[in-house]
Order: sequence, then structure tokens, then C-alpha cells
Amino acid sequence: MLKLMKSRVSYLAVFGAVVFLLLQVSSDLYLPTVTSNVIDKGIAQNNIGYIWSEGFKMLFVSFCGVLAAGGNIFFAATQSMKMGQHIRDDMFQKITRFSQEDMDHFGAASLDTRTTNDVVQIQNVMVQILRMMLMAPLMLLGASVMSYVKSPDLTTIFIICLPLVALIVGGLMYYVVPLFKTMQKKTDRINLIFGEALGGVRTIRSFNRDDYENQRFDAANKDFAKTGIKAFTIVSFIIPIITIIFSFINVAIVWFGADMISNRTLAVGNLVAFMTYSGQILFSFMMLSMIFVFLPRASASAARIIEVLEVKDTITDPDTPQPLSHHEAEPSLEFDNVYFRYSSAEQQTLQNVSFKVHGGQTLAIIGGTGSGKSTLINLIPRLIEPEKGMVKVNGFEIDKLTQHDLHSLISINQQKAVLFSGTVRENMLYGKQDATDDDIWHALEVAQATEFITQDNGGLDAHVDQNGDNYSGGQKQRLAIARTILKPADIYIFDDSFSALDFETDAKLRMALRTDKQIQRAITVIVAQRISTVADADLILILDNCQVVGEGSHKQLAASNSVYQDILRSQIGEQGGINNANTTS
Repeated sequence: MLKLMKSRVSYLAVFGAVVFLLLQVSSDLYLPTVTSNVIDKGIAQNNIGYIWSEGFKMLFVSFCGVLAAGGNIFFAATQSMKMGQHIRDDMFQKITRFSQEDMDHFGAASLDTRTTNDVVQIQNVMVQILRMMLMAPLMLLGASVMSYVKSPDLTTIFIICLPLVALIVGGLMYYVVPLFKTMQKKTDRINLIFGEALGGVRTIRSFNRDDYENQRFDAANKDFAKTGIKAFTIVSFIIPIITIIFSFINVAIVWFGADMISNRTLAVGNLVAFMTYSGQILFSFMMLSMIFVFLPRASASAARIIEVLEVKDTITDPDTPQPLSHHEAEPSLEFDNVYFRYSSAEQQTLQNVSFKVHGGQTLAIIGGTGSGKSTLINLIPRLIEPEKGMVKVNGFEIDKLTQHDLHSLISINQQKAVLFSGTVRENMLYGKQDATDDDIWHALEVAQATEFITQDNGGLDAHVDQNGDNYSGGQKQRLAIARTILKPADIYIFDDSFSALDFETDAKLRMALRTDKQIQRAITVIVAQRISTVADADLILILDNCQVVGEGSHKQLAASNSVYQDILRSQIGEQGGINNANTTS
């Protein structure tokens, strides 16, 4: 946990918190001595002047203690919140650089818990460290020393009893720490089930699986609660045990103290001060016990956060990147003997993929589910790294460019249409930050989205719900396509982006793409399931069993490739349909 705090807190502010804490503890430790003097030198000797002077001294010391406590709390709270802010920033930046394999390893639910709940646990402990964790040992040490000064003989009682208290607290913590670590993992499970239920609520209702999901969440919730009850039940014994032991200590102090007063070996004021210091020692142990409650859980949270932050980036920029040429070179995309395998997979996902396309051409990729189409697409912007082979964009090997430069050449529309909460304009500006309204309307027109994005329903200021839930699947796809088109790029990638469109809209959109000047000079890469979507492409790649089993134009493949013929036959008809398709294309 100290590793997280090391670079995320202000050492000057921490020093200020410690200074104020020392002032507070000093004032708290000094007050019983003043009280002792008032009793022994003021009341016992009927010295009214001394009582007044010591009384004003007590008020001044108390006021200084209050100010010191306020300063300490201020620095502790502000540093805690700032540290949490820095950790969340670092977590967010780290996660956005994760490869797909890293995301799959941790899971969205666990990453959400680590960025929220785990950070809160560390924030809470940060406050406790700058307050209780420093105050408790200082107060314990100071009160023990002052007790010894007031009465060395009575201090023997603490020497006998305090090790017993420490042994009991340590034994209880031995059983509690593993339970707190388990609670964080079970929080992940609750978030996972809850997130799945929210995302799939329509599916759950349509299949009447409400009761099943309720039972699944209830089981996870009860499991978490059971662990929490067990942990906090054990913890709840700490304070009563300490209180009971210190009650016996106070009885012993009064018993032996009264005997010492009667023998005139101890002053009454010193006994009162000794009992006050005894209370401070009790308070210190209670603070330490509270720290022992928070610290194990925060330590588990810190370990989970560090696990994320210390993940080695699998995709990094080169030490000496090639500068991106700014001259008007013709766009190009080349795969040279590319192989890819996921780390957890035994078989390769792509094998020996080679092709080359130039600006103004359209590359279409078609194949069955699981054939590697999206994997091939993700290799182009270097979202994943090939196991073997080379990918080139505009003649550059992509691993020789910075990711920023590479992504500036590519505009990609992922398989799942993603919209962000806000307005249509804000979503479009993700594609091009300085785009004008005319630019946005043009992109919407090409994407066939102006039929539902009109001035009457809000135009570019129309509201977009989270995930675009106030739009249909086809409308979300068209908005995502418009955002992709808006970005000036050399390569436009559409990963199964037309699946939710009807045939008429699909045809109109592809026609608009072919006639758009910005798209015409670039390379267009289309992944699709329908033959009609890819039939007019310059080069069609057929993926089957992780390999390219055919490449060429629609006419060439329809005439000679059996896999393409099977796909065509299943979508259009028998041999006559193939011949007709050849004729029309």
C-alpha cells in the first residue's frame, strides 16, 4: 500500500499533517499534568490565584489542541481524496491501454470494483494513517511515559496487562485478514452478476429467467454477507475485550493508588493524572484496533490495484519511431505471411495471411463465425500483435510507428456500435474534434442517418442515452458509421457494421461511400456476412478454418471457389442464382 501512496501524495502536506498531529498529541498529554498541578498545588493549598492561572493555561492548551486537530484533519482528508483521484486516473489510463487479452484476464466487473470500491478502501485508510495510525502509537508511548513519571509503581499494572491485550488483538486479526481479502473477490462476483443482469435485462425477461437471475444474485449476495458477518463479528470482539481488560486495570489503579495515597507515597493529583493517562492508553488501543479492521481490507485492495497498474503493456511504441510522412502518398495496406494466436489458445486464429490493397480500392472479408475476421481487422490498428509476419500501412511497418501516428491513419467502426451519453454532435466529434456542423451533416447523409436525425427532433443537439439505448440497432450502426466517415483517414474499416441495416439502406449507404470524395482516395475494408454487401469489392478474402481459402473479385470467386459458392448458394439460391449474380455484378 505504501507503493501506491509513495508517488501520489504531497510530502509537504503529509509533513504538515504530522506536525499538527504532534501538536494535538502534545496538548492532550500536557492537560492531565496541568490538572494534577491544580489539584495538588491549587485546591489542596487553597491557592485561588494558581487555580486561575492554571485554568487559563488549560484553556489555551485546549484551544491549540483543537486547532491542531483541525489542521491535521484538513491535510489528512485532502491528501486522501487527492490520492484516490490520482489512483483512479492512473487506473483509467492503464486500462485504456490494455490489450484485449488483458481485459479478458481481469474482466470488466473486477476492473470496475478495483477502480471504485478498492480505491475507496485505500482512501479511508489514508485518512486513518494520518490520523489514528500515527496518533495511536504516539499517544500510547507518550501516555505510558507520563504515567511512569507520575507513578513508576502503578505503571507495573500496564506492563503486565498490555502484552495480553496485544496478544488477543493479534490473534483475532490472524483470522480476520483472510476474510477481508475474500470479501473483495466476492464484491467482484456481485458486480459481475449485477452488470450482466443490467446489460441483458431484455433477454432475461423474454426468456422468463427473472427468478433464476434473482436466485443467482441472491446466492452471491448472501455469500458476501456471510463472509462479512463472520469478519465483522470477530472484529466486534476487539473493543469489548479491550474495555473489559482496561476496566480491571482501572480498578487495580484505584485500589493500589488509594493505598499509596493513604501511605502518603502518591499525591491525589498524580492519581487523577495517572487515571487520565490510563484512559488515553485505552483510547490508543481502541484506535489501533480500528486500524486493524481497516488495514487488512485496504491491503487486499492495494494489492488488487497494484496488480492492474503493474501489468506490462503488451503493445508499446518503439524507442525510435519512424516519423510519419506528411506528403500525399497513396494509401496502402499489406499483410505479409501473418500468423496470430491468442495466448490461451492451442491453435492459431490466423495462418499465413497475405494480401495488398491500394488507395481507392475496397477490401472485403467474408467467412463463417469464428473464422478470424475480427482478429484480422484488429491487427491493422495494432490492437493485437501478430505472432509472426508483418503488417504494413502506407509502406510503414506498423510496429515502427507510434500508436498515435498509426491511429491517425485509420478510422475504424467496431463490430458493436458504441455511442456515448450526450448529444449527437458530441458523439460525432469523437471522429473529428474540429468538425463543423456541415461536416457532420455530410457524414450523417452518407451514413443514411438524416432520416431520423432531423432538426425537428433536435438535430445535432438530440440527446443520446447511455449506449445509445434511445436508438434502434440500425440507427446506432448508422450513427457509428457517420462518426467513422467524419474522421479524415487513409484506411476506413467497417467490421460487420451493416448487419442491422435492411437491404435497401445497405445498398444506399455503400453507394454513398463509393461516391464520397474522401472515401474514394482511401482504402475501405469491409467485414460482412452478406454477399450483397461485398459483391462490388475490388478484392474479397474468404476466411475458413483460420486461413485464407480464396481471394479475388466476386466473379472470380463465384466461378471457382467452392467455399464462396456455398455461401452464395445459401444466400441467393442454386446455380442459377450464382450465374445471375455473376451477370449483374
